[in-house]
Amino acid sequence: MIFPTAMTTAPVSPVSVPEKLLLAVVGLGLLLLLPVAFDGDAARAQQCFFAALGLLSAGTLGWSWWKFGRGPTGVHHNNLWLRGSTGRGALAWLTAVVLTGFYVVLYWFSNDNGQGNFGPLNQLIHALDPVSQALRRRPADQWFLYGTFYTLAVLLMGGRALWKYRHSPYQRIRTASVMFFQLGFAFLLPGLLLAFQRPEYYFSYFWPLKYDYLFPGTVSYLLKDGGPALGVFMVFWGAVMSFVATPVLTYFFGKRWYCSWVCGCGGLAETAGDPYRHLSDKSRAAWRWEVRLIYPILGFIVLVTALLWLGSAGVLPGWFTTPQQSGLPLVGGLSPVDGLSKVYGFFIGSIFSGVIGVGFYPLMGSRVWCRFGCPMAAYLGLLQKHFSRFRISTNGGQCISCGNCSNVCEMGIDVKQYAQRGEPIVRASCVGCGLCSTACPRGVLNLENGPREGRMQSSQLISADSLRILG
Repeated sequence: MIFPTAMTTAPVSPVSVPEKLLLAVVGLGLLLLLPVAFDGDAARAQQCFFAALGLLSAGTLGWSWWKFGRGPTGVHHNNLWLRGSTGRGALAWLTAVVLTGFYVVLYWFSNDNGQGNFGPLNQLIHALDPVSQALRRRPADQWFLYGTFYTLAVLLMGGRALWKYRHSPYQRIRTASVMFFQLGFAFLLPGLLLAFQRPEYYFSYFWPLKYDYLFPGTVSYLLKDGGPALGVFMVFWGAVMSFVATPVLTYFFGKRWYCSWVCGCGGLAETAGDPYRHLSDKSRAAWRWEVRLIYPILGFIVLVTALLWLGSAGVLPGWFTTPQQSGLPLVGGLSPVDGLSKVYGFFIGSIFSGVIGVGFYPLMGSRVWCRFGCPMAAYLGLLQKHFSRFRISTNGGQCISCGNCSNVCEMGIDVKQYAQRGEPIVRASCVGCGLCSTACPRGVLNLENGPREGRMQSSQLISADSLRILG
């Protein structure tokens, strides 16, 4: 006899006492940020702030070890869809609201010197003044606060990923790589450049992701303020990485060399966003929206960059490049071509990549920005699909249709459909994270950088007709 209560009870494993205590430490760290935001005593606020960061760090690393570092190795889903925090429940919505709200306040309610109108945020900003002075020789601003939280999230959740995927050498090295590039190239090095009175430059971000790095105004600024040697190197580095190194590296390794090993956006998605990777929409409708959004965004930034350089070269008419001659009511008295870049920066650079790209992790998965909006991902994806040796090969004869591979794919690829048919996965959206291969219990999937000949050839062990029994 089946009792109704047995059918409605969610089979979620209970939270152990040590896990509750470690999560309480994390919660206490978050609560300590409140007095930092509202305490008028600067010294006491700083003490509270660093105590909060210490509790957050200790609690997160301790919980990660307790949760993933002691048990058997392997990818265990642990009822992710049944938990409120990872199954779009109340806690997930609360997390999304908090993240989105933080980004909105950060972007539009504080200015570059940390003296904006929203007092609590400025309190948090100035609590970081000692660290900013030590690293950059200047007071903290909202972007230093943002970079600190961002880097801390990658490092702490990177520790979680190292314990969770400790059985996979590929995942360990890949996680260590994104942690290294975020800490060294996206946090410490830009700060040191400012300390030496040089332009703040991120060597791990390239055009078109860092869309303004190849704008004429930015190039002129780097050449002028960077000095005759460093400034030229920065411009040279950006151009070579965008137009030479990117095609070459993508040809040999696919887009994973950047999206899963270097990029800070991908680094946050692979570490802090790992608990939400299963939320990515695998439907065909989602794929259509992906194509409709990401390639026009790439085309738009290519167009804006080309127009800016044509205007700088004097090819375009004066009314298009000079605010006084345009006569158009653009915000800030900008020329039409400069107005296009500002529009892109606001809607794509701020709202899409920042507010939506991270704030929607708990609702839409960890790669919302990478999948639907990132122009670098679109650029790399086109190269990967049509001009690369990279593919994920499948052995259809060994697939048991468990669905683990599709569940962990954060880019919305229904990997199981390829595996069942023995078809190689050659998709522009695939970032080569390798979790599908790591999660496969049968070793069906393999990331390869083989010859381009036969790259699309399916396995001969299984045919489409034999899959009708699975329908």
